[in-house]
Amino acid sequence: MPRFVAIGECMVELSQAGNGLLQQGFAGDTLNTAWYARACLPEDWAVDYATLLGRDALSDRMEEFIRAAGIGTGRISRHPERVPGLYLISLRDGERSFIYWRDRSAARCMADDPAWLDAALAGADVIYLSGITLAILPPEGRALLRERLSQARLRGARVVFDPNLRPKLWPDIATMCAETEAAARIADILLPSHEDEASHFGDAGPIATAERYLSLGAAEVLVKNGGGQMVAALAGEPPHNLPLLPRVAPIDTTGAGDSFNGGYLSARLAGADQEQAARAGHGVAMRVVAHHGALLSLSQI
Repeated sequence: MPRFVAIGECMVELSQAGNGLLQQGFAGDTLNTAWYARACLPEDWAVDYATLLGRDALSDRMEEFIRAAGIGTGRISRHPERVPGLYLISLRDGERSFIYWRDRSAARCMADDPAWLDAALAGADVIYLSGITLAILPPEGRALLRERLSQARLRGARVVFDPNLRPKLWPDIATMCAETEAAARIADILLPSHEDEASHFGDAGPIATAERYLSLGAAEVLVKNGGGQMVAALAGEPPHNLPLLPRVAPIDTTGAGDSFNGGYLSARLAGADQEQAARAGHGVAMRVVAHHGALLSLSQI
């Protein structure tokens, strides 16, 4: 059975429930993508989530939540002292902003134990991570993760990386950009967002973003563009614009890019070309932004 493994941080999500009330959920960029990959991939694919949680009741509920979605939890470990991080979503005209509490997040210690990291990546056919996966780790943890990802590629795994640039998580912009490009050099598939890339790398347009990542060795790049024209690229071929896809007025854009990634990757792994896969990812994301929160129930996807 082929296996898709996402590695990163799952957090407690607080979102608006109306009348000044908040509702609790669980989410995180890499979990969101694993969630939608599990919903869209054929049943002959296994989907696992690799992270570190605490030994508290909330961590127990989080692990059960992940398991109930059909996502494997055998690669989740527990930290004896730390707990999950938490974030609060604020919305304005459908666009979201976040307030985070993650200094004591157990996931920050994911790369402290090389043996656990080896077990977490073992047997994976596809390994998915994001810039947030990297940003929450200390420098030595990022270096160890890159080393283990390189070893996994030698064993035949494909590494998928969404840079998901979040400057507030990094000590400075220079470090963020350097670490992002270091990770891109060991990734097979890149799923950047042009607006973020242009802000920090100075790309003139989505094609420039694709060309930059191809030059770092990527075999495949799909540049998301906030509802605008996306760009697809394969190694050895010039990047090209994809046809514009329908847009909707969002209720909540939380999880839009993550859900697109899950739909896109599922279609690609099932044999679709890049344009077909982009349409599949866009279809999932359109449903997600029409609801509050990052995760839809399986019946809504």
